[in-house]
Amino acid sequence: MSKTADPADSAVSTVRAYIDEHRAAFLDDLAAWLRIPSVSAQPEHAHDVRRSAEWLAARLEETGFPTVEVWPTPGAPAVFAVWPSDDPHAPTVLVYGHHDVQPAARADGWDTDPFEPVVREGRLYARGAADDKGQVFFHTLGVRAHLALTGRTTPAVHLKLLVEGEEESGSPHFRDLIERHRDRLAADAVVVSDTGMWSKDTPTVCTGMRGLADCEIELYGPDQDIHSGSFGGAVPNPATAAARLVAALHDDHARVAVPGFYDGIVELTDRERALFAELPFDETEWLRTATSYATHGEAGHTTLERIWARPTAEVNGIGGGYQGPGGKTIIPSSAMLKLSFRLVAGQDPDHVEKAVRAWVADQLPDGIRHTITFGAATRPCLTPLDHPALRSVARAMGRAFEQEIRYTREGGSGPAADLQDVLDAPVLFLGISIPSDGWHAPNEKVELDLLLKGVEATAYLWGDLAEHWPDAH
Repeated sequence: MSKTADPADSAVSTVRAYIDEHRAAFLDDLAAWLRIPSVSAQPEHAHDVRRSAEWLAARLEETGFPTVEVWPTPGAPAVFAVWPSDDPHAPTVLVYGHHDVQPAARADGWDTDPFEPVVREGRLYARGAADDKGQVFFHTLGVRAHLALTGRTTPAVHLKLLVEGEEESGSPHFRDLIERHRDRLAADAVVVSDTGMWSKDTPTVCTGMRGLADCEIELYGPDQDIHSGSFGGAVPNPATAAARLVAALHDDHARVAVPGFYDGIVELTDRERALFAELPFDETEWLRTATSYATHGEAGHTTLERIWARPTAEVNGIGGGYQGPGGKTIIPSSAMLKLSFRLVAGQDPDHVEKAVRAWVADQLPDGIRHTITFGAATRPCLTPLDHPALRSVARAMGRAFEQEIRYTREGGSGPAADLQDVLDAPVLFLGISIPSDGWHAPNEKVELDLLLKGVEATAYLWGDLAEHWPDAH
């Protein structure tokens, strides 16, 4: 388990004094960055996204990174920085985050201008405060605090940063970017600071994210809509076929019924299930946030296990036939389904795609033609609880928060898995955001005391990783 801080720990006092001394300048710089409306989804802000990248590059140079570059893509630019350790045997760590933000306007329900940061009651309000500029920027003060703590002139690890500019637009060019720069991005571990904690009172480390595969299925019957009295009951109906596909997608225990879907998955260990159960989870309150009235899912698993560690198949859309007012007695010529599959560690998206294609073909009756189009898949990622780098993250956070750090996973999916896949390195999550920060919502904010805990945790992390890495000497 994670190590908590000893009040007499002089290292803690040193780090906290350094952070306190530089707090005002750090927050002023962050506010300046937050004023840049780097909205990657809106073409009119393309210049602002480039300006955001250039702003960050300049600040990283001021921080001390000897190599800082703005990497162009066919879309928005990314920022890359390197600060080598003077220890040639030190591990290499790549920090990932993003500098683009979600769209925001006062008319959306913001109390103040979303791109004019405001501090109220210990909270910094602005678009990007938590997602993700605040969590990227705490690494700048964190590495300086690390140097102040250790008396070093270079970090204890070979430190690299990759800060993407298109995460809020689906990272369309990210995989290509990291494949092109694979050699320069090579790392022993990846630290992702684009995530959060369970709550302010329950600091946690995320150990994995699910992957994602999605598809659209088009079903075709007659060449045109035809009269249901003249032909009904005598020719196949694509809308009925779509409904039957949906009905066959799960068995009576809410398990996905596609043969081969569960091949290779990494099952939860007893320890992981016990750690999930220790979290202060209020299912009734969780249902309120879901605006739902009951839980449902695979038998034999808790709600947290279902959303973090089990694969799923969901119907995202279904349509076909007449949708207007009144009746229109036809057999429609076509119908469609949109399906998505959340994947867990051990599942291969290519294998899942082949399994789904074979299952659909086997389910459909004669006379129904179909096409299936899959989007680009995201692989799942998982770091085992006993990985030494994960233990370093938990110790660093435990020292900063002065309490035991618990473990979670993320139910969603993101580009972190691409880094794990391309770089063949474990992905670690170090984030300090909490659910009330309102990512993508009006009045997004970050708790200033938690933001500074992020600074503190990174100040401890680099030395801990260097000391406890398997090849440390």
